[in-house]
Parts: sequence; structure tokens; C-alpha cells
Amino acid sequence: MNVRLSEAARAAGHRLHVHDSLASTNTEALERARSGETGPLWVVARRQEAGRGRRGNTWTSLPGNLAASLLWPVAGVEPERIATLGFVAGVALAAALEEACGTVPGSDAARATRSIALKWPNDVLAGGAKLAGILLEAEVLPGGRRAVVIGFGVNVAAAPEGLPYPATSLAALGSAAGAEKVLEFLSGHVTEAARLWEGGRNFAGIRARWLARAAGLGSPIAVRTGADTLEGLFDTIDEGGRLVILAPNGTRRTVTAGEVHFGTAATAA
Repeated sequence: MNVRLSEAARAAGHRLHVHDSLASTNTEALERARSGETGPLWVVARRQEAGRGRRGNTWTSLPGNLAASLLWPVAGVEPERIATLGFVAGVALAAALEEACGTVPGSDAARATRSIALKWPNDVLAGGAKLAGILLEAEVLPGGRRAVVIGFGVNVAAAPEGLPYPATSLAALGSAAGAEKVLEFLSGHVTEAARLWEGGRNFAGIRARWLARAAGLGSPIAVRTGADTLEGLFDTIDEGGRLVILAPNGTRRTVTAGEVHFGTAATAA
């Protein structure tokens, strides 16, 4: 894997550490932060042995897939705005995957580019199947300094089997892009999206881009939050990135975390 960052990312001061094998790229990035690293630093593993997903789930990274984490500097960012970095990552990742489907020689763009969508809060779908996931982790370090790591897992060469939801890969979508090309595209789009985000001061701009790619917007939705399930229509995400549900009685409810089901799956959730 000939791994490199985009020219725009390098110009913005992004650096890259590549490992043959890691338990978790997020864990390695957080360890770097504890040792004084501030970022922006990309940590990439050719093989990830114990990747993590949201809500304590595991993330399986098959050979040829992308496992990468970005340690992002958040000095001066208001704590309540840090969570919106997940949407910066989503907007950038969706754009990178669309580019991987459309600009790599040998790829069949028509099979994928129009079907890539963002599922709240942190998945990328293609044709309704999971193509990639994002894991945002934050930690307060000694002295009060905050460390924030954005983990990216992309099914490039293959999708895991036996999952409780449909999954796909770039290869299955007709893309000839390898993991190294996806990373190059991703680093460039993250650089551009972070510039738009302006340290959280312009989440409105990111929110508009995210909503333009949102899966299930305006459709029936069910969100499991612990023992409760909220049902209604997916109305929007608010200025803090929270999911807004329009209930059947006309009231609006906001959700900060939960397991989302759309369409016919929403009625059975």
C-alpha cells in the first residue's frame, strides 16, 4: 500500500503515520495524544486487529479495506461544538467515496455515485447498505487539554459477512480504487470540510451539506434509545447535530444518540 495524503492536506500541516498492524488506529492516535501529540495526525494500519465501532460494537476490517484515524487539534474549540466534528467527517467521507467511484480509472461511476448517503449519526450508505463508519472519541488529558480522534472504517475491497444489516464495499459497487487512494481523497476532503467548519463556528455550512446527503430525510424513522423507541418522521438535524423527529401528534423530539431504522424497518423496530 503506497499510502500518502493529498497535497491540500500536507499543505495544511497534516502528517501521516503508517503501521503494518495495529489493534486499533483510534487507540494508537489517543496514545499519541497522551504523549503530547496535538495533530492533525493520520494513523493508518494496513491490518487492524481489534477495531471499535459505536456503542461498544466491534468493527471488522478485512484485508484491503481502510482503517484510519485522525487526531484533530481542538484547542480553542468550544466543548459543545466538538461533537459536530463527526458531521465534518461524514461530509468529507461521503465526498471521498463518491470521488473514488467516479475518478479512478476502471471504476463504474454510474453504479455508485448517486446512491451514497449519510445515515445519522455516523454511517455512510450505498444503495441502503453500509459502506463505511465513523467513530468519534474524545478524552480530557492531564492539564485539561482535550484530545479528539476521528476513526474511519471503509469497506474498500470487501464487506464483512454475517452482519445484522446489509453491507457493501467499493469493489462491489464497481470502484477500482484501493485503500490508499481512498485515504488520499479523504484527507483532501477533510481539509476542505474542516476549513468550512471553522472550529465549529460554521456548523451551519456543514449541516447543510450533511442534510443534502441525508438518508431517510422526511421518511418514517424509529430510534431506539435504551429501552425506549421514538417513532415519527425524520425531520432534520438541529444546530447541535441532534436528530429531530416529527411525532405523529405534531410535536418534535430531539435525540442525541440511538439506533436508527428507516422505512419499513422503522415500523418493526
